[in-house]
Order: sequence, then C-alpha cells, then structure tokens
Amino acid sequence: VGWYQSMYLGIYSTSSVLESQFSYQTELSPNAVVLLYDPLQSAHGNFCLKAFRLSDECLKIKEEGLNTFIKPSNIFEELPVKCVNSGLAQVMIQELTPKTDITLDRLDMSTHPYLEKHLEFLCGWVDELAGEQQKFQFYTRHLARGNHKGKDSWEASEAPRRMESLLVTNQIQNYCDQMDRFVGGSLGKLFLSGGLHKEERSTSTSSP
Repeated sequence: VGWYQSMYLGIYSTSSVLESQFSYQTELSPNAVVLLYDPLQSAHGNFCLKAFRLSDECLKIKEEGLNTFIKPSNIFEELPVKCVNSGLAQVMIQELTPKTDITLDRLDMSTHPYLEKHLEFLCGWVDELAGEQQKFQFYTRHLARGNHKGKDSWEASEAPRRMESLLVTNQIQNYCDQMDRFVGGSLGKLFLSGGLHKEERSTSTSSP
C-alpha cells in the first residue's frame, strides 16, 4: 500500500515526503501512496486523513533528473479516502452521543485556536520562498556575467533546484485553503451577531 506519516497543521509538501514517496513508487509499487493524518485538526472536530502519491509528471522529472517547472498543485496527486465504521462502532458512537439536541459550542464567537498558528507558519513559508527566490536571482546574475546561457545552464549541478520553491509554493497554497475553510464559519457568525446587535440598538433607540 505505501507508508504512513502524521503531519502538523497540514504540512506535507516537503522534500523529505517527496523523496520518500518517490522511492516507494519506484522501488515498491507505482500504486504506493502515503497516508497523512493530522491529529491537531482532528482533535478540533475537523477529521483530517489524506492520501497522496506523486503525479506522473513529477515522477518523470525526478527519474530524468530534470530541473524544470511543474505546476505546484500537480506535484502530489490526492486520492479519495473513505472511512467505514463497523456496526458495533456505530452503535457505540450512538450510545456516547449526548441525548440533548442543544449544541452550545456552535455559539462560540472566537476563531479556531490554531488559526494563529496557521498565520505564523504561513509567514515562515513565505520567508522561505523569498530565500529560494534570492537563490534564483543570484544564479541569474551569475549567468548574466558569464557566457553560460540557455537551458543547459539550468541543468548544471550548481543551479538552484526549482522543485524546492515549487514545494514551498504548494504548501503556501495549502495553508491558504485551510485558513479559508477555518474562517468561513467564524465570519458568518460574526456577521450574524453584528446584525442582531444592530437590530437591538435600533429597537432600544426607537422605544420611548
């Protein structure tokens, strides 16, 4: 099948995961996948279990040792995951479910506690992307001063690897998607409460 690894706040687009998955797909089986489980998000009610494998385009680039561009979202291919509980497990879940229909936790106006962590990590990945861009700028100036121009110069061993910056870009996009899902519900509740407070203030001012 493949291998398993836990991740922290959706961090999976790294060179270590890429190299490990590449070795599994080339040495074990082309159908090998990596299962990624995020315990922190699952503890806050967002069950996060994902399966990935490298795309055919990414495999070709790695096998041929090319230093070329690939769309960041096409590096990993996400596969659908379906979790099925047995009948006994479903009965136990029903027994553990509170008998009341009141869910007061839905009235919580605060954002998710790990949203700040997402912003902190996002800033770190943006800084890392800026560092990768500086490497490309330095190498481009180095080529401009010499006579090494053309596509062959980017295949040299001293040329910066494009895959590193592409992995960082993919991880930044993943953080943005997660933050969009997290803040969506909180913003809806804030707008709803703002409308209720505005109605209360208008009612109180109009009353004698």
